[in-house]
Amino acid sequence: MIQTSSIPHDPVQKALKISLFVSLLILLIKTGAFFVTDSTAALSDAAESVVHIFAVAFVVYGYYLSRKPADDDHHYGHERIEFFSIGVEGAIIIAAGITILYHAIHSAIYGIEIVNTATGIALLSGAGVINLLLGLYVLKTGRKAGNMIAVSNGKHILTDVWTSGGVIAALILIHYTGWLFIDIVVSLGVAAVISYEAYKLIRYSVRGLMDTRNPAVDAALKKVLKNDLPAGIKGWHQLRHRTSGNTTWVELHLFFDDDISLKKAHDEATILERKLIDSLKTDAVITLHLEPHDAHDESHIILEGANKQKGLDEFA
Repeated sequence: MIQTSSIPHDPVQKALKISLFVSLLILLIKTGAFFVTDSTAALSDAAESVVHIFAVAFVVYGYYLSRKPADDDHHYGHERIEFFSIGVEGAIIIAAGITILYHAIHSAIYGIEIVNTATGIALLSGAGVINLLLGLYVLKTGRKAGNMIAVSNGKHILTDVWTSGGVIAALILIHYTGWLFIDIVVSLGVAAVISYEAYKLIRYSVRGLMDTRNPAVDAALKKVLKNDLPAGIKGWHQLRHRTSGNTTWVELHLFFDDDISLKKAHDEATILERKLIDSLKTDAVITLHLEPHDAHDESHIILEGANKQKGLDEFA
């Protein structure tokens, strides 16, 4: 089997590695801006970068794990780590928002003194430009590859750009007006913005872990089933599907004439399987259950009472 480390020219892997390295550089710049200015808003920006590094590190690990092939302990592969990875990133961003909120309230109670605003503005502006270019690059790479781990990381980086932009605006206003309370107001705004972005990541994670129906996948599959069924297939039901990483798993029951040969039914089902796979943007594993059309209910009598606690229909 091909292992992850031997896959050449993996653009997502490259983008995530660059993201981790640049995040370390950005943290150094933002920490310098805080020590130069003593601004709470600058501290909040640096704190967000600290948790961002932990998030990116976990994202990189999650991506490597998601690329591992199926094994004896994980028959469906490792791609569901994508949802867990994105959820952890969202939780870490929430932690950053709480940290920023704490420092803003502390500054409001005990007061602040901000110095060297021009130097702080220059440092944070440089960090913001670097993050903007990095975020756009990682986001574009993730969308092109259809990889939500990279997409979520790109969005997190761009959230950091908004954070830096707010802090820079605050320092500029403070530099020209001397209104120190702006530092606290901006910190609160930054906490609110990144917390909302974190909520969206966590929502995506939960929906994925709960196998929530993907509308785009559902529409693509049903378009084939309604308009392009092979002639030998009389109908279908019990369509179910879920997407993990780059793979969509599909289950479906097909109706055939009662006296059709096994080979003929299999050939027709295989043609449909190929059409369903081709309709999706992801890799796909299609599992088809072949059933007689007229004797369907009679054939299923043997399944009555098979589940001890719930009926079959509750899972279909």
